[in-house]
Amino acid sequence: MINWAHVHLMINHFPVIGILGVIILLVYALIVKSEEVKRAGIGALVLLALITIPVYFTGKASVETVKNLPGVTETYTGRHEEVASLALVLVEALGLTAAIGLFFLRHSAVMPNRLIAVILALALAVAGILGLTANLGGQIRHTEIRDDAVKDAQKYNDGRTTR
Repeated sequence: MINWAHVHLMINHFPVIGILGVIILLVYALIVKSEEVKRAGIGALVLLALITIPVYFTGKASVETVKNLPGVTETYTGRHEEVASLALVLVEALGLTAAIGLFFLRHSAVMPNRLIAVILALALAVAGILGLTANLGGQIRHTEIRDDAVKDAQKYNDGRTTR
C-alpha cells in the first residue's frame, strides 16, 4: 500500500535535481545569449516552486509513517524538517521572483542579464539549501551517511584483530 513516505520518496528529488537543471539552463542562456532559453529557465523556476510544495507537505506527513522505525530519531527528522522549512521558503521566494520577472517583462523582447544574474545567484544559494535538506533527509534512514558513521566504522575496525 502506498503511504505518504512512498509519495515523498518518489517526488523529493525533483527540487534538488530541478534546481541544478535550471542553473545549467540559465548559464547556457547567458552564454548563447538566447532570450527564449532565458524565459524557459525562469519559467522552469516557477514550476519548480510549485513542485516543491507537495514535496514539503508529503514530507511532513511522512514523519508519522517513519517515526517508530528502528534507527529513526526525532533528532534526524527534526533537523531535516527544520532545514526543509527554510528551503521551502527560499524556493517559493525564488519562484515568486521568477514569476514577477516573467510578468513584468512579458511584453519585452529582452530579459535583462542583470535579472538573470540575480536569479542565478539566488538559485545557487537555494541549490545549497536543497542539497543540505536532501542530505539531512537521507540521514533519517541511511545510517551510512550520518556524521557518526565514520566514527562507528573506525571503532569497529579498531576492535578487530589484524593478521
